Amino acid sequence: QVQLAESGGGLVQAGDSLRLSCTASGRAASSYAMGWFRQPPGKEREFVAAIKWSGDNTYYTDSAKGRFSISRDNAKNTVYLQMDKLLPEDTAVYYCAASAVWSSQRMNIMPYDYWGQGTRVTVSS
Repeated sequence: QVQLAESGGGLVQAGDSLRLSCTASGRAASSYAMGWFRQPPGKEREFVAAIKWSGDNTYYTDSAKGRFSISRDNAKNTVYLQMDKLLPEDTAVYYCAASAVWSSQRMNIMPYDYWGQGTRVTVSS
């Protein structure tokens, strides 16, 4: 079992930055691939970014490229999502998730075994 806890969300203005954190606990937490997803109000949950357990491979959705950066510190069992140049359309609840494999379907929900409770990000215009 792996438990995930997100933090770092809040209310910011367009153009601001936020760094989300996801701390994992449990058996071999640092060996999991990690993903960030978000769910905008009234919409489906969507993929944002993923990182391999080793940290040497990352993957982003097109809307995140150039503005968001995913990283991890395995010594702290923590994954980060640095979000810059935030836009109102980035408003969502952000979730981190853990997958036992670095899947070719990493942009989908299915490969992820564990999920956090989410942290809310609101970007005002």
